[in-house]
Amino acid sequence: MTNLPKIALGAWAWGKTVNISDNKEVYAMNEKIVQTAGRDQLGAFAPMFAHLNDDVLFGEVWNEDAIDIKTKCIITVVSLMASGITDSSLTYHLQNAKAHGVSKEEIAAVITHATMYVGWPKGWAVFRLAKEVWQEEDTK
Repeated sequence: MTNLPKIALGAWAWGKTVNISDNKEVYAMNEKIVQTAGRDQLGAFAPMFAHLNDDVLFGEVWNEDAIDIKTKCIITVVSLMASGITDSSLTYHLQNAKAHGVSKEEIAAVITHATMYVGWPKGWAVFRLAKEVWQEEDTK
């Protein structure tokens, strides 16, 4: 698994600090997501953005329970894909999707389906990243 830059990791988990690239734990739905990457990386430079990232996006939106976490992970991957975002943030969210139960077969189907709507080059770009994230399944 590719190590992500420090800015992409942060302390984002279900009430615990973990390196999401370890993909060893899936957290229960009733634990609160805590994010500190905004404050850690941008707090002094852009405090409002850090607040919105940590407290609103991850603190409120990701903790809202009308949609389960696995579905939120899939929606996030597709949203980034549709926007053409194929940097470390997409890799992070692919790793997060895997950590929350999205299988290799599911992510392949999601990317294929979304490709029909968002564009073939975006599909290729996301498949390259997803293949890296799910690669250890191929070696088992």
